[in-house]
Amino acid sequence: MDLREIRIHGRGGQGAVTSSQVMAIAAFFDGKYSQAFPYFGVERTGAPVEAYVRVSKKPINLRQHVYTPDYVLVLEPSLLKAVDTTNGLKKTGLIVVNSNKKPYDLGLKGGFKVYAIDITKVALDIIGKPFVNIAGLGALAGVTGEISLQALEKAIDQRFGAKGKISDLNKQACAALFEEGKKLGK
Repeated sequence: MDLREIRIHGRGGQGAVTSSQVMAIAAFFDGKYSQAFPYFGVERTGAPVEAYVRVSKKPINLRQHVYTPDYVLVLEPSLLKAVDTTNGLKKTGLIVVNSNKKPYDLGLKGGFKVYAIDITKVALDIIGKPFVNIAGLGALAGVTGEISLQALEKAIDQRFGAKGKISDLNKQACAALFEEGKKLGK
């Protein structure tokens, strides 16, 4: 596998930065090299936030923003109108949007693939709250096949504690969306 670059869009307080860290940890558990880092200023809760992840089988020497991502994850669908979430997305890339709409109804144009997955619904059904950041990783990993579910579960345990309700509920939501993403990605 060549270097894969991922950009995660969310709103301040939604957990985009945490999700990038969990994805990088999961990549490590899969035996890969990884980086995770945020991009935000002094924005307050609710402001658009970006976080980045790089994953590779070889050491990563880049130390810059992700300008041409292979994959984009959009945790908050209202960002599609507020920010150019597809900026720089490779024509061979893909975008996963947290939405209950059909992909063609999102209005995203480009050669990349568009996946609309209702991450919020799954989070509400399983977690009981709209915590979409970790659940969204399951959807992205399922669609792309870049990170295994087992590695994600280990990373969730490491980040949230192996014995706890938060970890268990996030793993359940992540697994459900991993399977959904896997079906869509075929």
